[in-house]
Amino acid sequence: MFCSVQSLGLTGITGYPVQVECYITNGLPGFEVVGLPDAAVKEARERVRAAVKNCGFRFPVSRITLNLAPAGTRKSGTLYDLPILLGILAATEAVRLPKAPAAFLGELSLEGKLRPVAGVLPMALAAREAGVQELYVPAPNAAEATLAGGLTVYPVADVGQLAAHLRGEAPIPPAEPWVPGGEPAAPLDYADVKGQQGGKRALEVAAAGGHNVLLVGPPGSGKSMLAKRLPSILPAMTRAEALEVTKIHSVLGLLTAEAPMVTRRPFRSPHHTISSAGLAGGGGVPRPGEISLAHHGVLFLDELPEFRKDTLEVLRQPLEDGAVTISRASGSVSYPSRFMLVCAMNPCKCGWHGDPSGRCTCSQASVESYLGRLSGPLLDRIDIIEEIPALPFSDLTESSPAEPSSAIRARVEAARERQRQRFGDGPCRCNAQMGPEQLRSFCRLDGASTELMRAAFDRLHLTARSYDRILRVARTVADLAGSGEIGPEHIAEAVRYRTFRLGGRDG
Repeated sequence: MFCSVQSLGLTGITGYPVQVECYITNGLPGFEVVGLPDAAVKEARERVRAAVKNCGFRFPVSRITLNLAPAGTRKSGTLYDLPILLGILAATEAVRLPKAPAAFLGELSLEGKLRPVAGVLPMALAAREAGVQELYVPAPNAAEATLAGGLTVYPVADVGQLAAHLRGEAPIPPAEPWVPGGEPAAPLDYADVKGQQGGKRALEVAAAGGHNVLLVGPPGSGKSMLAKRLPSILPAMTRAEALEVTKIHSVLGLLTAEAPMVTRRPFRSPHHTISSAGLAGGGGVPRPGEISLAHHGVLFLDELPEFRKDTLEVLRQPLEDGAVTISRASGSVSYPSRFMLVCAMNPCKCGWHGDPSGRCTCSQASVESYLGRLSGPLLDRIDIIEEIPALPFSDLTESSPAEPSSAIRARVEAARERQRQRFGDGPCRCNAQMGPEQLRSFCRLDGASTELMRAAFDRLHLTARSYDRILRVARTVADLAGSGEIGPEHIAEAVRYRTFRLGGRDG
């Protein structure tokens, strides 16, 4: 007796079809699973055996061979429990599989109930591309699966319900497509921040162009407060961006039945003790790290020099490429990681170097040692370096309300709209992503601007990368001003963001 059941697998954040082939024959009773299964897949034998018996079916006392094709690709996870069980039931003619192309996935409890699994959205997208019409998933995963579109998704609570549906006795109602209820309101607002107009302006420019930012200042000056409110002024994600972000969160099992889609741009703030693998991703079975969880959002690194130097260096390639590749003996996996890097740090160990109060107790050698944890190539990839000074008493006691995030966001969205019209449907979505061709086309300088750039290049000893980044920031400043051309005033503001001195070094 032979039966084949369609299922799905996952590589990185990409799904692919898997065929679960069941062959039952006479001979010494046994239950073998082949096709490069991991330990979780092999343990499905005991879960399936118990579920079959506890749901009132007869488990065949025969030799059972399960093959997961393609057999050369490693299979992992518990999602094959349901297709394995159906393969046995269909091979013994206890149930009939649907006539329409259908795929099944889900983890089983010993009593036959279905438990949710991770990675349903990318697998649902793969099912749609493979021509599958019906997708059977655990009930808590149904809303997530409907996001793929083009599929009839059946939410399955237990094996008994599925068997009754397949026999035509009690059809399962298909899940309704999940529709987001709108972007949730930001919990933090810039109206709460007293003073720090320079810091707010720097973050407005960063949000408008998708630029990387470093905030430098003494303890308690408001660096973290400013950075944590950045999502409140970022433009809303498009549906395509939201699906990309949701796929990453789905693979890690971070979605819920109530909120199966990520609708707000991510804000990730890992602790400085994080490892390189935790930041970039990794593991025996490679999983996304914090930089991928921050895709299309913000990665905030507070107390930047406290991070291990080798951990910070893994950021260099993803910042340039917008993706991170994790290589293991079993193969390579790429995860998207196009994020805004926002960092905050003190200028020295005690935090008061350069403050007019003269409170710093660090020697120059100590300051250099502290800042030496940051490499030049990493700093070269930061577009905006802004000093956040200690607040004077007059700012703290100011009674007039500060500008709310909604007003800043309106300006940011207007600037982003200009960029969308400029770049069209190409891969470049904001000024920070402009390549050489876009820089030549959209960042032409007049005579006065060219002379200003030449002077800055010579005085600040800029690199070619720094030069390009100044042009991108200047283009953003011009967009915020509603200007079609880059003028000297836009260049001057962009250059100012590169002139802050870190312990005697130009930023």
